[in-house]
Amino acid sequence: MNLLLDTHIWIWSDLEPRRLSVDGHSALSDSKNELWLSPVSIWEVTVLLRKRRISLPEEFRDWLEESVQALRLREASLTWRVAAELQTLAIRHYDAADRFLVATAKVFDLTLVTADERLIQAPGLKILANH
Repeated sequence: MNLLLDTHIWIWSDLEPRRLSVDGHSALSDSKNELWLSPVSIWEVTVLLRKRRISLPEEFRDWLEESVQALRLREASLTWRVAAELQTLAIRHYDAADRFLVATAKVFDLTLVTADERLIQAPGLKILANH
């Protein structure tokens, strides 16, 4: 399965793994699954750091590099197709970052791993819910 990690799932996988459900942890640990990360999630982490809503055990760039390697993350690029997909989204969720993640999942045919109930309910989106 090709899994796109919602930002909080990515953070939890490294900083708070106990917050991952059994299914979420199993999916992220399964070497048969490809784990994808959007540049939007990296941006979101920088915003959370600036607002001091999260803290990292080391410098951001070091943490990012170690996380990418440890999870074997693939880049889900922010492309013109992803941006154009925003126009067609039938979700009532106005958070720009989440809309970009949904569009990315659709364009790249990825399953979004999330605990966000608003995204879990999004029509036409493959979801692995972290309950």
